[in-house]
Amino acid sequence: MPRPDDRKPGQLRPLSFKRKYTGSAPGSVLVKAGRTTVLCTCTVDPKVPEWMAGRGKGWMTAEYGMLPGSTGTRKPRDKAGKIDGRTVEIQRLIGRSLRAVVDLTKLGERTLWIDCDVLEADGGTRTASITGAFVAVVDALTSVKKTLPAGIDEILTDSVAAISVGVVDGEERLDLEYVEDRDAEVDANLVMTGTGKFIEVQGSGEEATFTRAQLDALLGLGEAGIRAVTAAQKAALGKAWPF
Repeated sequence: MPRPDDRKPGQLRPLSFKRKYTGSAPGSVLVKAGRTTVLCTCTVDPKVPEWMAGRGKGWMTAEYGMLPGSTGTRKPRDKAGKIDGRTVEIQRLIGRSLRAVVDLTKLGERTLWIDCDVLEADGGTRTASITGAFVAVVDALTSVKKTLPAGIDEILTDSVAAISVGVVDGEERLDLEYVEDRDAEVDANLVMTGTGKFIEVQGSGEEATFTRAQLDALLGLGEAGIRAVTAAQKAALGKAWPF
């Protein structure tokens, strides 16, 4: 069966980055992948958690949330510190993914706070969050570069991007939108560096199994997709690209 938007199996949804979307956060990016829209911000706190104080090392952490109007039926807000398991999983993934390309020993005793708020969800919110968050981190570090103990190209060791892949109707596909993600026999998310190293591979059969050949095909699709996403990040940052 054709894809809902008639894309080819290995074709990304239209991807865009609107930098400096808000004026308060030093790093602020509105990332859109098809209809999926996420506001990613990065703020710089001139201190670290108490358990890290005095080590001369920085920290980076992430929070993620879906706004009530981001889905077809209203999603209730998290209240009184109660966060659902999916949200916890995704914000930990975002934090791990970004920390993999940040040399915290060269950041100094400061914390980079990443916040990813989903304005509209149509599949791939976690991957769009990671991809947009990297752009926001670059802009945030650029805005405070005079206060940093090392250059941005030393603090950031590589770029990072993420994409979803899956098997839908027996076909390996890249960058699943919601209806594909919902109906996929196999669903996976890949997080990789700009130089082609894997940070995380999340995958499972949805009431189905998959072969090694299918896994290899999905990894190949994902690698090609992340190369394209990295190129889009680089184009969006222009002269601010740190590598």
